[in-house]
Amino acid sequence: MALAGNGLKGCDLSDHDSPISLQGGGTLAKQLVAAEDGGHWPVPEGTILASGVSRVAAFSVDVVIVTTILMVVTGWRIMDAWNITLWSSPDFHFALAMAVILLTAHWLYWRLTGLRYSRSLGQRMFGLAVLAEDGSAMTSAMLDERAARKLVFLIPVLNVVFGIIELRRISSRHTHQSNIDLHVGSIVVHADSLPPANRKHVR
Repeated sequence: MALAGNGLKGCDLSDHDSPISLQGGGTLAKQLVAAEDGGHWPVPEGTILASGVSRVAAFSVDVVIVTTILMVVTGWRIMDAWNITLWSSPDFHFALAMAVILLTAHWLYWRLTGLRYSRSLGQRMFGLAVLAEDGSAMTSAMLDERAARKLVFLIPVLNVVFGIIELRRISSRHTHQSNIDLHVGSIVVHADSLPPANRKHVR
């Protein structure tokens, strides 16, 4: 004890940083995962992440729901949004108008269902939910941007290209996040696997 006392005598450790101190707070495990994923927090403990297949299925249901409603409301004229012949004709503005309606309707659908249920109706059907990375509810701004970025999947050819890219990203990341998720800061999970504290805003 005397040796230890002599060895430390006169040494002021107040100016030295602890070798195990963590910047930004949180556990070491969280810091390591955050560093691995470029600064993103891990999902809530025990959460089951949604697979790419279930997410594609939910997206397909959403598109069917919105498009069916638009077909009824517009008397099937919404189909002009995909009419290549009309796009290449002098009357292309009819196709443009339907395309704007189609994109706007989907954006509003994903935004409003996200605000109300923390998921779309398609995701609800498959038991999925969309959360912020820390398990909290998505903010209005996050839902706005997420809905806007998903619109690319409604554009022919681009939807196939970006769909393949996003599915590869989902399957390759341990957080199952697409590029859209990473940009917005969201995760898609199985709602029933969430801890009660993180499930209260999911309807």
